[in-house]
Amino acid sequence: MLISYHLLSNRGDRSNNEDCVGSYEKDGEYCFVLADGLGGHERGEVASRMVVDASVNLFKETGFDEFFMRNAFEIAQEDLIKRQIEEIRYDDYKSTMVLLCIKDSMINWGHIGDSRLYLFKNKKKVLHTLDHSVPQFLVNAGEIEDKDIRNHPDRSMILRAMGIEWERPKYDIAIPLEPESNMAFLMATDGFWELIEDEDMEKCLKKTKNVHEWLKSMEQIVVENGAGRNMDNYSAIGVLID
Repeated sequence: MLISYHLLSNRGDRSNNEDCVGSYEKDGEYCFVLADGLGGHERGEVASRMVVDASVNLFKETGFDEFFMRNAFEIAQEDLIKRQIEEIRYDDYKSTMVLLCIKDSMINWGHIGDSRLYLFKNKKKVLHTLDHSVPQFLVNAGEIEDKDIRNHPDRSMILRAMGIEWERPKYDIAIPLEPESNMAFLMATDGFWELIEDEDMEKCLKKTKNVHEWLKSMEQIVVENGAGRNMDNYSAIGVLID
């Protein structure tokens, strides 16, 4: 199994970047994490970094075991809540989170908020994670179609996030899969996936020779589609399994 990956993050037209991406490899196991500090919260940039750091640091300690996915979300959540209490800033330090882990025998991912993970097999999109947002709720209820989320007026209204206290976990963790050749993953904040259609993600994947080219070709479309629109921060992680 040959794994290649590339990370990118850009502040777009904003004054600072509240997105954060990270990765770590340990003994042939891989951890990728992406977070988007929520717009409108003064500490979004710090929150996204805390989420990424918590996940990567835990991975350094434990590797990808059966408890890692759940523990990464729980520890990141505890860190954010603790910071809110220490600084008495209960409306700040909130973030989305997407986590992907890979080893020879298993792949798993989890998410919360409206940052997404896409899975492609043989250069065809198989799925993307379902947003914890108002438009996704409307899709689930059959009131709008999935393609309508990108331009929905309430697309920025998310219903779950790290840093919002919960009585039970609000993140979703997928059923583990076995790695296969010709798999590809895209992790992306809303500033990225909202500005590129799923079909264009596939087209870029088919035309490019490596993961770096794949992300750069998609980024070009994102930038072109976002021109003149006060672009949000945008970030993505691409992973190829050959």
